[in-house]
Amino acid sequence: MKAPMSPWRRRAASLALAAAVGLAGAGAGLGQSDEDVATAKSLAAMLRAGRAVVSSHQTEINDPNRGDKGLTGDEAVAEAKAGYKAATGEDPDAVDPSSKRGRLLKAQMDVIKEVFDANQATINAKGIDFKGFIPAVFGRLVNEAFSRRAGAEAEVKVTAPPDLVRNLKAQPDGWERQVIADRFLKPDWPKGREFSALAEANGRPAFRAASPEYYASSCLACHGGPKGDIDVTGYPKEGGAEGDLGGVISIILYR
Repeated sequence: MKAPMSPWRRRAASLALAAAVGLAGAGAGLGQSDEDVATAKSLAAMLRAGRAVVSSHQTEINDPNRGDKGLTGDEAVAEAKAGYKAATGEDPDAVDPSSKRGRLLKAQMDVIKEVFDANQATINAKGIDFKGFIPAVFGRLVNEAFSRRAGAEAEVKVTAPPDLVRNLKAQPDGWERQVIADRFLKPDWPKGREFSALAEANGRPAFRAASPEYYASSCLACHGGPKGDIDVTGYPKEGGAEGDLGGVISIILYR
């Protein structure tokens, strides 16, 4: 005899049905709180701001003739805060530090500093014209460090359509695959629109949010064409075009 469905699983099933008929976008939906949505948006925005710091300094980081770049953890966090504020209109230091959003955002900023400080020898190495400290690697390191600090409450991951994932650890799980296939890859999905729902993650109830990312022109040196050519990082190029879906920031907030 099939075991009775727990109250949470009954609720999750009804939420999944609601999601299937249109629970999407930036606003809070059935069972989702405004705080959930705001927290996911903040974590995605800060991750993007941190990666943008690496991107904006990439030529400088890879300069084989220059040693100390002055790009310390403190400097990187200051630039990331400025980028976050420019993107969201909100000062990250003004977020209530006692709130869940404030605590998680602070943890994320702390790990941005941690990752930059831990990689100073690489950033400042002379005689090497490609250091491998690129936005994708930085993002992975930040997300791993964030999970070590906040994994009981939240996780952040950068994934992508399965055929575009280079790091096997970043393969989308079942929920992410469905969001990518049924929403982000559909031609009528509004560009940049997020999706969120209550759904199980790692066997636990959670609020889940996914934010699509698209190839910019600067991405195509590694992810453009000719498809199959080996890029500077040693991976075959995907043959993508500017504006194609290239990745997804996936946020889990455990309940």
